[in-house]
Amino acid sequence: MKKVFLTIPFIFIFSLSLSLSVLASDQNNNFKRSIVEENNLFIPVGYKNASSITIEVFNQVIADITKIYAPIVASKGATLSILGNWEDGTVNAYASRSGNKWKINLFGGLARHQAITADGFALVVCHELGHHVGGAPKVQSFFSSWASNEGQSDYFATLKCLRKYFEKDNNEAIVSGLNIPDYVTKLCEQTHSNLEEIAICKRGAMSGKSVAELFVALSNGSKIDFSTPDTTVVTTTNDAHPNSQCRLDTYLAGAICSVSENEDLEDSDVTKGACTKSKGFALGLRSRCWYKPTIE
Repeated sequence: MKKVFLTIPFIFIFSLSLSLSVLASDQNNNFKRSIVEENNLFIPVGYKNASSITIEVFNQVIADITKIYAPIVASKGATLSILGNWEDGTVNAYASRSGNKWKINLFGGLARHQAITADGFALVVCHELGHHVGGAPKVQSFFSSWASNEGQSDYFATLKCLRKYFEKDNNEAIVSGLNIPDYVTKLCEQTHSNLEEIAICKRGAMSGKSVAELFVALSNGSKIDFSTPDTTVVTTTNDAHPNSQCRLDTYLAGAICSVSENEDLEDSDVTKGACTKSKGFALGLRSRCWYKPTIE
């Protein structure tokens, strides 16, 4: 009996190998979501121009937010680990998943950046949590779509997470020591009904200003301001990191949205837990500079 050997052209093998390599890269990237694009900035312990955040504040913020969200994640059948590495000078933060283990990694370098306040650092933690529990819209990927996209994670941070984190504090006293722009004050007073809610709205907006200033510094971008929102209107939803002004707009939108922090966002229905036109809202909507509504 004559043996027949099947041969595969080299070009086919090369193309298949390249395709698998690209897909594997996409898979690896999909399992780690960051607050900013990868960068080479490294801020060591003892840096002379560091923010006022201490290791004690760094660890306390992480502990407080973990206490709030670990039970929420557990109710979804997963385990939340928020890990802080004060010694590491990396200026970034990451969310990742491995099965039912949901992780967040935070670094001292980001907390030491001059732009970051203690509330700004709390927003960073909340943003990374948003990738896990922030709801739709999700990052669209060949392998997985577990992560809420960047804009949605920003929205979640001030709409839900920071409000839960702030509720234990005397927020009226805290914001009395902040330089709140009139533009923010007007919107917070227009959309919230009592002094505590208004104070939390202002505090959330200023947390967003802190983090948006970090984005400006890392990108050498132009000046940002609450009163000069990004007028871009996207034709498709942008899953990547929006520009600094757009992200500031989103933090403000989350802060002024009057939907309760206890009304959860959902993975498939973008109208749940959010301010949408279908519910009669004109303010607090997801920013159109990154979000293209489908049904709203």
